Amino acid sequence: MRSPSRIDAHHHVWELARRPHRWLEDPALAPVRADCTPAAYAVEAAAAGVSGAVLVQVLHDPAETREFLAVAAAWPLVAGVVGWADLAAPDLAGELDALAAAPGGGRLAGLRHLAFADPDPRWLGRDDVRRGLALLGRRGLAYDLVIGPHQLPLAAATARALPGVAFVLDHLGNPPVGNGDPRPWADGLRELARLPNVTCKLSGLARPGRDAALLRPYAEVALDAFGPDRLMYGSDWPLCLLGGSYAAWAGTVDALIATLSPDERAAVLHRTATAVYHLT
Repeated sequence: MRSPSRIDAHHHVWELARRPHRWLEDPALAPVRADCTPAAYAVEAAAAGVSGAVLVQVLHDPAETREFLAVAAAWPLVAGVVGWADLAAPDLAGELDALAAAPGGGRLAGLRHLAFADPDPRWLGRDDVRRGLALLGRRGLAYDLVIGPHQLPLAAATARALPGVAFVLDHLGNPPVGNGDPRPWADGLRELARLPNVTCKLSGLARPGRDAALLRPYAEVALDAFGPDRLMYGSDWPLCLLGGSYAAWAGTVDALIATLSPDERAAVLHRTATAVYHLT
């Protein structure tokens, strides 16, 4: 990987003919209801000065994870993959071994489960899930938390119980931007940030009408809670296109961290992601 200027810690790709993405049937997602390929991502990311990226799972499908590892093997820009495996499965260790042995397996950086959509609201607190999380910690793999604000206390309890696991909170924990009382989210975020094994992505907030001024109060809560050394930039491409363009989101993040020192900006833009995901 080249000397980093910007590491994108969170992006996706998909080809609609390969497997169904029913979540894209939401009318609000019509602008991204199309093939979003590694080649298309690479063009936009390169224009924004991205020198490495983390490709993140979309579906609970082990075949997708293998395909993403193959993408990483073929595209040097993809420095890491956050995939999916069933954390509660008795054979999780075998699945992790198989992923590591697959083409691109050396780029496996972590796993993620769409906990915000799981039918079990206590999924993160289950003993079998926590056993799987503990195994990730022993393997040196991170775990991405994609949750709603109401799940932040459970996430904190889980991270507290598993200090050997590196947890990464996606999208600032999905604050209610311009829609509801932000105080429960802020309180939950601060509780989670007290745990040193948790970092946070400044990602996933690009939507129509959201500019730096609107997002600044939420970013400031995260900066105060985590500090720059535990925050990382992510585009959430192609979903960032809902708010404009890749360049627009990169510019929004730059505006949100403009008052930080050069060293602090470097932490957000590349150093934190490189360390947490063991990118090389």
